[in-house]
Amino acid sequence: MNGATVYIKDVAQVRDGFQVQNNIVRTNGSRGVLIAITRNGKASTLSIVSAVKAALPRILANVPPELKVVALADQSVFVRASIQGVVREALIAAGLTGMMILLFLGSWRSTLIVCISIPLSILTSLCLLSLLGQTINVMTLGGLALAVGILVDDATVEIENTHRNIAMRKAAGDRRVDGASQIAVPTFVATLSICIVFVPVLLLTGTARYLFTPLAMAVVFAMLASYLLSRTLVPTMMALSARIGDPCRKRWKVRTPAGRAYSLRGHELFNSAFEALRFRYVGLLDWSLRHRGPVLVVFVTVFLGSLGLAWLVGQDFFPRVDSGQMRLHARGPAGTRIEETELQVRRQSNARSGPSFLRTKSRC
Repeated sequence: MNGATVYIKDVAQVRDGFQVQNNIVRTNGSRGVLIAITRNGKASTLSIVSAVKAALPRILANVPPELKVVALADQSVFVRASIQGVVREALIAAGLTGMMILLFLGSWRSTLIVCISIPLSILTSLCLLSLLGQTINVMTLGGLALAVGILVDDATVEIENTHRNIAMRKAAGDRRVDGASQIAVPTFVATLSICIVFVPVLLLTGTARYLFTPLAMAVVFAMLASYLLSRTLVPTMMALSARIGDPCRKRWKVRTPAGRAYSLRGHELFNSAFEALRFRYVGLLDWSLRHRGPVLVVFVTVFLGSLGLAWLVGQDFFPRVDSGQMRLHARGPAGTRIEETELQVRRQSNARSGPSFLRTKSRC
């Protein structure tokens, strides 16, 4: 390594003796040797697997051709699939969030400002996680995917409040300052209310602490970054956007087919439908307040009935996943010799077809 001689004693424990054989490995009916490569807590599974695959051709060039090396399990496949699934769900959540903002605000410039805060908040959270020694894994990505839908709350509320100040015919400078200052405390309290939900995660112990603490940190950092951006970046971008100010202006008059498809009239139709839905909701709420007894009885009945579903939900430390492997555990009588155990396992394996990997282990 780097010109220095590496002795066996440097990488292994060497002694003149023997060890009692307590396991036998068979692959497709032939004897083999199983070598498991593990990583420490700070290493990346994807990096380790890539480095091993890159080193295999160089290693195999120095071994006899009769020796066959087969990769029996590759944990990186499962890790990559998990990361891709989390990233896909995060992108879908961000897209749906942007569509809803577009429908309610009716301005593509406002939607763009809100959507820009999502990747910036996630990037800030990743930077803080890196400073604390965390890595990008399934738990941190899951936390970021969980926070995508609520990262836009602060920016959305500020833009909507700014539009309210615009409708009050305030000056250009006052409406942006008032739009940000009027909601500073309420949005800060709302952000802290969401972050405080994850505080109990810090009180966990054991394996659960190492699993869920990075998830909670990812969500909290992203939420705090979103609030900071809504106080700084969002007002700045609104000031630089020349056409975001006047709500009476045809903000959707874009000379493209996509822009004409959703014109100001289309936005008014959506607002009319939403107002009709809200009117019906007000009527239903008024009826519920006048008939509090039946409503309370129905609520208590549904609540107590839902508690019975807890008996139908399984309890697992990890959710069930398809890892692409099937494991069969067989246990023989106590005191059976390892050779006899191997023979019995061979009889069981002959009953099935296809490639197989068997590991016979004897416990004293």
